[in-house]
Order: sequence, then C-alpha cells, then structure tokens
Amino acid sequence: MTQPLTIDFVSDIACPWCAIGLSSLQRALAQLGETVDAQITVHPFELNPQMGPGGQTIVEYLGKKYGRTPEQIAETHAAIHERGASVGFDFGPRTHVYNTFDAHRLLHWAGTKGQQLPLKLALLRAYHSEGKDPSNHDVLIEAAQSVGLDAAEAREVLQSGIYADDVRAAEQNNAAMGIQSVPAIIFNRRYLVSGGQPVETFVEVIEQILAEEKNGESTDTQR
Repeated sequence: MTQPLTIDFVSDIACPWCAIGLSSLQRALAQLGETVDAQITVHPFELNPQMGPGGQTIVEYLGKKYGRTPEQIAETHAAIHERGASVGFDFGPRTHVYNTFDAHRLLHWAGTKGQQLPLKLALLRAYHSEGKDPSNHDVLIEAAQSVGLDAAEAREVLQSGIYADDVRAAEQNNAAMGIQSVPAIIFNRRYLVSGGQPVETFVEVIEQILAEEKNGESTDTQR
C-alpha cells in the first residue's frame, strides 16, 4: 500500500551538503518505490545573507568565517566531491560564494508553477557542478528556462523584487523552529533529519516514519 509523505527540505543553493542531501533523499525515495508517495517542498535558508555583489572567493570566505587554511579547504572539497559522486551528484570547480536571495525568490515563484523542485535541482547543478553565479539574473533565467519555465516571466520576477517578503517570512519561520543549519529535512511536519545523510539512513528513517504513521504512533524522531 502506498503511503503519503510530506517532505519539507530547508536548504540553500550555496550549501554543498544540501546538494548531497537532496540527491541522497531522492535515491532513497527511488529505492522505496511505490511504498511511498512523497511530496517535496523546498524552503529558503541563506548561509550568506550579507554577501555583496560579485561574491567572495571560497578560500577567503571560509578562511575568515571558520579559520580554515587553503589546504584544509582543499581537503574538505575533496571529501565533498567524493560524497557527491556516491549519490550521483557531480561537483565541479567552485571558486566563489555568492548571495542567493534572488534565487530563493525565483524558487518561490517556481512553486506557484509546480516547478519548484526541478528548478532547485537546476540551480544546484548550475552552481556546484558548473561554477555559475546564482546571484546573476541571466544564470537564474537560464536555469528557469531549462526546466520549462517562461524566461520573460522569470526576468520580470527578478527585476520586480516580488516574493521578497515571502522569502523573509519563510526564513523567519525556519528560525523560529530552531533551524540554524542546513539541510534540515522535515517529514510529515514533525520528524526532523539534519545534514547530508547517506541513502541508507534516509531509507531507514522513512520506513520508520511510515510504520509509525500506519500504527497510529506519534513519537517524534530527530537525527
């Protein structure tokens, strides 16, 4: 029997572990097949809300924020590339960190068109695989067009500033729920899983949730 499952995926395009987590989650759902009818909604989170135009080099950004050396950053990137490959996500050369607020506005708009998840995946690939600037409107419009959204309408959304209040409200709601890092994945509005978990972990968590829901249990789980 197929069971419904709502999945709220809180993340930022700038976050490599969000790309890993989403790919891992999708693989887990594919493994579960027809046992689950999952509906994924993505929600905004900004890792770099104060980032200015043009962004900042990753080495400079991580060095200032976390005190990491270039060698440590290179080691982390190698590990991320390996984890990504294990779940089918190809990381390319990324040199800069950018502001993602406009990308989140465009994702909100895409949600009104039923194309939010495809656009999210396209934006993750544009930044993490192709090294493109997700604050650049031409990059955002190209991604929107690649998933069948209207380019002229996408440009109008970006130029108008529409949905800014919606994104801010969603971010405030996430903060009120205690979400301080991403990815944060919430199943059926009450089961929280954090981080870019392996496929097997997502499968285990979802199976547990489905069993509890089927048996009428309501014990919250958090990982």
